[in-house]
Amino acid sequence: MTEQIPVATWHPTIRMLSNEQIQAIHNTSLDILSRTGIVMKNETARQLLLKVGAWESDGRIKLPEQLVMSAIAAAPSRIPMHNRLGELTMPLEAGQVFFGPGSDCIFTMDVETGERRQATAEDIRRIAHLCNGLEQMDFIMSMGNPSDAPALDIYIHEFVSMIRGSVKPNVYTANNRADMEDIYRIACAVAGGETALRAKPFMMLYAESISPLLYPDESVDKLLFCAEKGIPVTYPPSPNTGGGGPITLAGALALGNAECLVGLTLTQLVRPGTPFLYGMNTAALDMKSAIVSYGAPEWPTGMAAWCDLARYYNLPTWGAAGATDSKVVDAQAGIEASISIMAAFLARCNLVHDVGYIEYGTTSSMELLVIADEIIRDVRFVMGGVKVSERTLAREAIHRAQPGGGFLADDHTLDNWKWAQWRPALIDRSRYDRWVTRGSQDMTARANARARQILEEHQVPPLPEAAEEVIADVLKKRAA
Repeated sequence: MTEQIPVATWHPTIRMLSNEQIQAIHNTSLDILSRTGIVMKNETARQLLLKVGAWESDGRIKLPEQLVMSAIAAAPSRIPMHNRLGELTMPLEAGQVFFGPGSDCIFTMDVETGERRQATAEDIRRIAHLCNGLEQMDFIMSMGNPSDAPALDIYIHEFVSMIRGSVKPNVYTANNRADMEDIYRIACAVAGGETALRAKPFMMLYAESISPLLYPDESVDKLLFCAEKGIPVTYPPSPNTGGGGPITLAGALALGNAECLVGLTLTQLVRPGTPFLYGMNTAALDMKSAIVSYGAPEWPTGMAAWCDLARYYNLPTWGAAGATDSKVVDAQAGIEASISIMAAFLARCNLVHDVGYIEYGTTSSMELLVIADEIIRDVRFVMGGVKVSERTLAREAIHRAQPGGGFLADDHTLDNWKWAQWRPALIDRSRYDRWVTRGSQDMTARANARARQILEEHQVPPLPEAAEEVIADVLKKRAA
């Protein structure tokens, strides 16, 4: 009788830091907070910190170790993100990896004309629509600042365009507390009330401090608003190497960790248990071009490292992948997107944004979103590992095989080929003659056609009438 084979599958992962390195970065971060300190421009947050043991000297707020560690202990290890239909689709927890686009690009590549032009509110809606139809895009972000919206209202128009274009969870940005209040009012109408929104959140705020160690008034005010309302929030600093952070990756990680933990501490002081997504951005400030590189290896390397720190703190993580410094969707874009997506999977980063960025985060590309969707499918198969069981070991099929005869017609192949092999949706494996008869299209051309097909054929459920009424009222008051 054949011995029973375990069916558990090993899923490949990486660690970037040893336990000793994690401890060294952690200790350095605590020293930064207690000895160097931060500049806090928000008076409410300043008083909040001073009341619980922080102190002020030389114009800086200094945070004691116990205050920070208590906040880490209070923050949840899981953030259950829903879509706007109330379905749990994105549990941010250990082992789970989710992908989506980025925010606030100045330009977009027009999917019809190929022109690089300023983004509009309609572009934001259409990109959300595209992401809604792409299976591997788990959440949405704006991917643009609408040039056709009033300058003071762009984030309201971004949010409205996103929720009209997609039902998926969204990560939004805002200018100030007034934006937050209007967005919250709209979100409550979508969810069916404040209680329903808190029970099944479909949105998360993305805000930042300014590296190194500066906490602007309005940025912190948005953070406090989220904590008051129980809205999930991510507050990643950008200690980009050589820019906002030290030129060395270890130094950038120590600084970014300290800065992120301040944001976490504030949320837990306002409301213990506030959902907080830990992370930072450690792209490289290129010393020749002075761009912040979205394709540099420092970013995925740093991401794997801060995922190690997050596991040490038992916190869900924020990261970035699927972006490029290339100005067009070409081989460079494919290389940089693939490396970062693979790194995000291996590091088990929970929420991975910036998919579809080209030109170092300045321009959005629907074609790269479609190509990255295929890359994610491909890498997800690799990350599934090798399934070892009686079925997969194919012992009887091997016993039946004629030497040199192969397995093409064997029942085992016929019964299992649909799930045992990965099948591409966009990658071309056809024979040369068939490829020519189909128009000799390269990957970018096929991605363009796929994007346009989704925009034309994919249907997105509309917003509730009550939500549209609130949107109309908010926009009317802002236009007055």
